[in-house]
Amino acid sequence: MSVTDEDTWCDTHIYASESGDTMLGGLWASEGMTNANLYSMLEIFCFFTDTFHLHDNRKQLVRRDEQQLQPGNYFCCSVSVTDEVPLICAISLPSGTRVASFRDAVLQRDRRCVITGRQAIFAHVGRWRGFEATHIFPLAYERQWNDCNYSHLITIPPTNESHGSINSVQNGIMLTWEMHQFFASYELSINPDDNYKIVCFAPDFTEYHIAGSHLDQTFTDNPLRPPDGLLRWHFRQAVLVNMRGAGEPTFEHDFPAGSDVMGEIMRGPKAGERMEFELFSRFNAMGITPVGG
Repeated sequence: MSVTDEDTWCDTHIYASESGDTMLGGLWASEGMTNANLYSMLEIFCFFTDTFHLHDNRKQLVRRDEQQLQPGNYFCCSVSVTDEVPLICAISLPSGTRVASFRDAVLQRDRRCVITGRQAIFAHVGRWRGFEATHIFPLAYERQWNDCNYSHLITIPPTNESHGSINSVQNGIMLTWEMHQFFASYELSINPDDNYKIVCFAPDFTEYHIAGSHLDQTFTDNPLRPPDGLLRWHFRQAVLVNMRGAGEPTFEHDFPAGSDVMGEIMRGPKAGERMEFELFSRFNAMGITPVGG
């Protein structure tokens, strides 16, 4: 398992003043990332005392428009950074009675990866190899889901309401296993406030040609689809994780066969949070309430 720091591959940095002595954060200026997108993402993790403007290295005003964001340094004034802590995420495929109907409902609704458009060509015979039903709001954080009343966004409860509103089909999307890894680790997200644009926060997506594309309208028109509020939550987490400061560590999840998975996690960064995530994912899938949950 390896861990990388987003700042090692960021090609765009944002500073709090023209002196460049206080870095607010950075990102990878991926395809489809616009100047307007940068403004709106800054508003997620920064507080401004007044209307703010961005300037580039030449001290030229960067307009809030749909022009492609160019790599480089950007500067703004009268700003402070939020101390909001994002919920870390890691790959988990919980299996259990509480998630079985969730998985079936998501796969049957989408029948293709909503990010890449790749179809499950054998869906008619119940063969879903290579595809996974992915929670948007992770199952491991069901306590936070309940505490913050995210269930108010759900209009279609699971068939068995005892499985919890977090397992509604509306809290899931079907992805290929690769896209699941990227989505669950916040390396890509969907911005519902920009015509459901797919936003990539890492330079790993060139071969997929998805950065800056938009979700298919047949998906966005589906009354069973995720509500904007949940997609907005995930996008906010992705911005906090990837853009603020030097970014959060990015975890690799491809453990070779025979690996000491728990040992690898405990030797890595944020071991306690990751272990809690893994345990809560599995307990919640089986309907067991963890101590402190």
